Amino acid sequence: MTSHNVFTSRLIRSGGVAILLAAVVMLAGCAGGAPADPGTASPTATESTSPSPSATPTPTNSAAYKPADASGPARNVPVPVLPDVAKTETKEGLEAFVRYWYATLNYAFETGKTEKLVEISGPSCVFCHGLQDGVAEAWSDGRWVSGGKIETPAISVKFEPGVEPHAVVQVLQETIEIRKPDGSLFQAPTAATNTGSRAAATFGSTGWTMTDLGLIR
Repeated sequence: MTSHNVFTSRLIRSGGVAILLAAVVMLAGCAGGAPADPGTASPTATESTSPSPSATPTPTNSAAYKPADASGPARNVPVPVLPDVAKTETKEGLEAFVRYWYATLNYAFETGKTEKLVEISGPSCVFCHGLQDGVAEAWSDGRWVSGGKIETPAISVKFEPGVEPHAVVQVLQETIEIRKPDGSLFQAPTAATNTGSRAAATFGSTGWTMTDLGLIR
């Protein structure tokens, strides 16, 4: 299998809108069944569903942000900032962390930098590492990614004793284009996605860590 086909496969496996990321990130190999629609599911007493805007980023410097296009990669990309509430072992903290995790994934797509994503993803999260590898491959050999913006408009969190803390996330991702050094397309664009995913996390001495991620099917 060629490298670009491998990357495309990873992107499809990592998408997720109903709960996860949606464009370059569709998790394949998850539980069977019809796709879940987190936007229509009614939360129970143990769940909280709320709009979830992206984690508030701060500029890396005073220069203006410029998104990627055929002329070159993105410039002066704002760095996601972990909210204080995301440092707490609470339902609100988990929701904020999941939102931050996706903002960090979005940052990785725009910059090719995956160090922070690796830091907040546990070794058992196979999908997380597949995304990290996919981003690294897309950015190899002088290439860059344009498009692919990720948003998480809705997150439903389950946080109660005896149950693994997790969230169902609606993930939207714009069309992804991988550009070669001359600005031409490396492969056909990956279509925009709207999917749902289940994101599980654990809280430890360093805060929350993403431990499992999967597409809801």
